[in-house]
Amino acid sequence: MIKNYFKTAWRNLLNNKFYSAINIIGLTVGLAVGLLILLWVNDELSFDKFNTKADQLYQMDAQIGTGSSKQLWAGVQGPVATYALKEVPGVQNAVRLVYNYDYSVFRYKDKLLGTGDNGNWYVDPSFFRIFDFKLLKGNINAPFPNYKSIVITESTAKRFFGDADPIGKILLADNKDNYTVAGLIADAPENSSIKFDMLFSIEVRKKQYSGNDYWKSMDSDWGNYYTNTFLQLQPGTSTQAVADKLTKIHIQHQPGPDASKVKYQLQPFTQIHLYNPDGSASGMQTVRIFLIVAIFILLIACINYVNLSTARAMLRSKEVSIRKIIGAEKKQLFAQFIIETVLFFSMALILAFAAIELLMPLYNNVSGKQMQFNLLDAGIWKVIGLTVLGTLTVSSIYPALLLSSFKPISALKGKISLGVGNTAFRKILVVTQFVFSIGLIIGTIIINNQLRYIREKELGYDKSYVFSFGMRDMQKNYEAVRAELLNQPGIHGVTSSSDNIISISNNTSDTDWDGKGPNTMFLIHPMYIDQYYMNLFQVKMAAGTGFSGYKTDTGHYILNETAVRGMGITNPVGKRFKLHNVNGTIIGVVKDFHFASLKQKIEPAIFAYQPGNDWRMSVRTTGRDASKAIAAVGKIWKQYNSAFPFEYTFLDSDYNDLYKTDERSGTLFTAFAAIAIFISCLGLFGLATYTAQVRVKEIGIRKVLGATVVNITTMLSKDFLVLVVISLIIASPVAWFAMNKWLEDYAYRISVQWWVFAVAGITAVIIAFITMSFQAIKAALANPVKSLRSE
Repeated sequence: MIKNYFKTAWRNLLNNKFYSAINIIGLTVGLAVGLLILLWVNDELSFDKFNTKADQLYQMDAQIGTGSSKQLWAGVQGPVATYALKEVPGVQNAVRLVYNYDYSVFRYKDKLLGTGDNGNWYVDPSFFRIFDFKLLKGNINAPFPNYKSIVITESTAKRFFGDADPIGKILLADNKDNYTVAGLIADAPENSSIKFDMLFSIEVRKKQYSGNDYWKSMDSDWGNYYTNTFLQLQPGTSTQAVADKLTKIHIQHQPGPDASKVKYQLQPFTQIHLYNPDGSASGMQTVRIFLIVAIFILLIACINYVNLSTARAMLRSKEVSIRKIIGAEKKQLFAQFIIETVLFFSMALILAFAAIELLMPLYNNVSGKQMQFNLLDAGIWKVIGLTVLGTLTVSSIYPALLLSSFKPISALKGKISLGVGNTAFRKILVVTQFVFSIGLIIGTIIINNQLRYIREKELGYDKSYVFSFGMRDMQKNYEAVRAELLNQPGIHGVTSSSDNIISISNNTSDTDWDGKGPNTMFLIHPMYIDQYYMNLFQVKMAAGTGFSGYKTDTGHYILNETAVRGMGITNPVGKRFKLHNVNGTIIGVVKDFHFASLKQKIEPAIFAYQPGNDWRMSVRTTGRDASKAIAAVGKIWKQYNSAFPFEYTFLDSDYNDLYKTDERSGTLFTAFAAIAIFISCLGLFGLATYTAQVRVKEIGIRKVLGATVVNITTMLSKDFLVLVVISLIIASPVAWFAMNKWLEDYAYRISVQWWVFAVAGITAVIIAFITMSFQAIKAALANPVKSLRSE
C-alpha cells in the first residue's frame, strides 16, 4: 500500500513538472535558509553550556556610582573571590581571570611570535576545576608548579613547537622573563565566552604589588575593578544573599564614604554571552530577530506549497472522484496526499542539505562563525527534526483534507466548486507571505540606514588616516622621536596618549571639586594626553584653552561638556579639581565627542597632562602617503624596539570593529529578506501561471471581443496587486514597532521615516507585478483560436 502511494506520488510529480519544480525549489530554498539561520541561533544559545557546572556558575558584577553616572561593571576587585570563599555561605569555589597586558611577544630559539588572537590571562589554579576546558597534559590539581609556569593551548603549542612535545620547553616573554610550559590544554570551543592562548599563574599578578603602594596586595586592593571573577555556588544558594554578603564585606574593608555606593550582583554564567550585566538583552535581541526571520522564511515556503496544492485541487478533482468511486476511502486518499507532501519534502530536504554544505564556508565567513554541518551530530538533527516536523505538518494537513473531501458525482459532472472560503483562504495565505516579506524589506532598509548613520556620523574628532601603536622604549625619547617623525615624508602630525580615542576604557570615581556633595560618587573617564592631542584630532574647545606643554600643565585639567553638566559646575574654567592625589585647576572644556560605541551615551571624561603616562603614539598621514608614513615609523621603531615586531592599527579599523557584529547581522538580514521575497515571488509566479491556465478560454473570448494585451495583463494582475497593498498596510505598523524596539539599543540613532514604508511597498508591488506580468503577458499574447477550438 505504502509502495503504491509513493508510486502514485512520483507519477504525479513527473506529470506536473512545472508545478513540482516550483514547489521543490521553494521548499529547498526555504529549508536551506531556515536551517542555516536556526543553526546560527542554536550556536548562539549553546554558548558556555558545554561546562557541566554551568548552572552553578555566576559572574560577579559591580554596580558603581550614584545618579546619572551610575554604571554596572563586569569587573570586580581582587579580594572579592578570596572573601567569597572564606566568609560567604554557599560559595563552593571561585576563580579570577585577569587579562595579561604585560607580555606581547614570546621567543623560542630563533622563533619570535606575538600573542594569539585570544590573548593571555592570569588565572587561579581553580580555573581548571571549575571550567571544563580539557587539560591534555599537566596536573589539574597543581597546574602551575611555580609562578614561572604557564599552560598553553594546542594551537599555541603548534605555532611555537610544531609537533614536538611542549612540556618543559621555555618561552622568553618580551625578552626579559622565562616561563616553562607546564601544561597543554585543548583550544577553547567556539561557543565559549572565555577564550585564551596562554594561561599564567595569578601569583605573577600578585607579585606586581610592591607593598609600598596605597594598595599593599592583590587581596587588599578594594579600589581597582580589574578581575573577571566567577563563583561556583552550591545548589539552592540564594544569589541575592551572596551579593548582599559581599557588599557588606566590601563596606567593611574599603575606607572612605564611596564604599557604601558599591553593590554587587551575580549574573548567571550561561547569560553573559547574550545579556548585559543588568539583565537587558544584548546579543539575545539579534537571536530573537533571526529566530523570527527563520520562522517567517519557513512559513513562506510552506504557504507556497499549500497555495499551489489547493489552487490545483480543481484540476485533480476527477482523479480523486474516480478513486472514491472504485472504493478508495477518505483516510486512504488523505494518506496518499500526505505521502505526496512527504515526497516533495524529502527531495527538497536532500537538496537543502547539499545547498547548506556548499554555502556553509560563505555563511561562516559572513557570520564570523566556525559552524560545521555535520549530519552525525545529534544537535544538528535536533534542529533538522524540529524544522522538518513543523513545516511538514503545516504544509500537509490542509491540502490533504481538502483534496480528499470532494464529492465524486459533482466532480465528474464538472460542477464542483471549492467555494469562496477556499479562495479567501488562499488570499489570506498570499497576504501573510507578503506581510512577512514586506516586513523584512522595511527591517533591511532601517538596519542599513542605521549602519550608514554610524559610519557617517560626525564623531566630534577626525580619525581619518590616523594609525596608532604602543611606543615601548620609544616613550623615553618621545619628543626626539616625534621631531624626527615630523621630518619624514607622509607624516602630518604626531601625538601621544594613555588610551585609544575610539574607546577610552579607564574609569575612576577618585575625584573632588568645590561643591561636590558629600554622598556623591561621580564616575569619569581619565585620559593622559600631550599638548598636541587636541589639534591632531581636531577636537574643538567649548571654553578655555588646551595644554601648552609646560611643566605647570601637570596641575591642569580639561573636562568634556558632559562632565561639567554632571558635576553641576558653572563657569568651570579656573575652578579647582582633584584627580586621584593631584589637586589642580580646570583650564578648558572640550565639546563632547564620541569615545565609545554609539550604543552608549557620551559619558564624563577628563584629560590630564602627565608625561610618562601617555604610552600610545598616534600618527596622522594621508591615503596617498600612508605606506611612506608606516615605513618611516617602522624604521625608527627598529632603532628603539629591535626585539619587538612593529604592530599598529588604523583608527578607522578600530572604529569599524566596534560594529562588526552589527554589520554582519545587517548583511545577513539583507540576504534573508531577498530570499524571502524570492520564495514569495516563486509562489506568486506559480499562482499566476495557474490562474492563466484555468482562465485560458475566458482570455480567448476577451481577445476575440477586442481586449488588448494591457487589458488582459491588468485583469490577471490586479487581484494579486491588491493583496500586496493589503500586506503593506498590515506589515507597516508591525515593522515600525519592531524596528523601533531594535533601535532602542543605540543611544544615537535614526528616526523611522514614512518614506521607508513607501519604498518597501513600491518595491514589493514592482517585484510582484514583474513576477505576474511574465505569465499574464504570455497568456494575453496566446492565439485565442487554440484555446477556443475545443468549444
